[in-house]
Amino acid sequence: MSALRRPPPLAVVAVVALAVLMLVPMLWVLILSFKDNTALLADTASAFVPPYTFANYRNIMGEGQVFTWLMNSVIVSLAMTAGVLIVSSLAGYGFARLEFPGRKILFVVVLFGLAIPEQAVIIGRHQIFSALSMHNSYTALVVPGLSMPFGVFLMTQYFRAIPVEIDEAAMLDGASRFRIFWRILLPLTIPAQATLGIFTFFQAWNDYWWPLISATDGQMYTLTVGIAATQVNFAQAEGLGFLMAQAVFAGLPTLIVYLIFQKYIVRAVAGAAGQ
Repeated sequence: MSALRRPPPLAVVAVVALAVLMLVPMLWVLILSFKDNTALLADTASAFVPPYTFANYRNIMGEGQVFTWLMNSVIVSLAMTAGVLIVSSLAGYGFARLEFPGRKILFVVVLFGLAIPEQAVIIGRHQIFSALSMHNSYTALVVPGLSMPFGVFLMTQYFRAIPVEIDEAAMLDGASRFRIFWRILLPLTIPAQATLGIFTFFQAWNDYWWPLISATDGQMYTLTVGIAATQVNFAQAEGLGFLMAQAVFAGLPTLIVYLIFQKYIVRAVAGAAGQ
């Protein structure tokens, strides 16, 4: 086997330059978050001159509702991730393995969902949850996110890639449809589930549009909505450093999740690309 060719030096330099360019805004936010607000009000160039302070982060911790918003985001993100994995896996298995009337037409309808932006259905969705008096609840924040056409499509393609002979052999041994799905096929789709679960969690965590509309009670705010509300109300009083500290605080959990599951994310994306 021939040795792997090293990339041209110019390509390496270009990649490094682009990486640095992408990191500059994040580093700027991080630096500002450690600066005194009074100093930044006088001159933002003082961000590069000591002293630095943790006062902005102490002020965030002093905001009693921040941890309520954080817990709301955790609950909503985990519940939505689990729900999407369950619904998409069952739907993907049904489309890939079961024969029923209208299967192809229904799958096309699901694919059409990929082309419909969330903004197009937001009014109807709001009216439905208003009629059911479900706003300001975890149910209202989680349930709309369970309809993920991409998840159904991804799981359908993974199940279709698994040889049908596995099902036939299991049936000859007396295994039921559910047992085949749960004990045999589902473990084979771990790369797809990892991919879908990771991106669903990030999407749910960063979602701002629907929680802003559905959660009007401050106790039901997610972290993105709560921090945005704080910025609108107190941006002038607290200062630029405090706003930057809020941004860092909001993004820190997703960074931690990425660092913990980094190798699984790489494997999941590689597995998805190989299908």
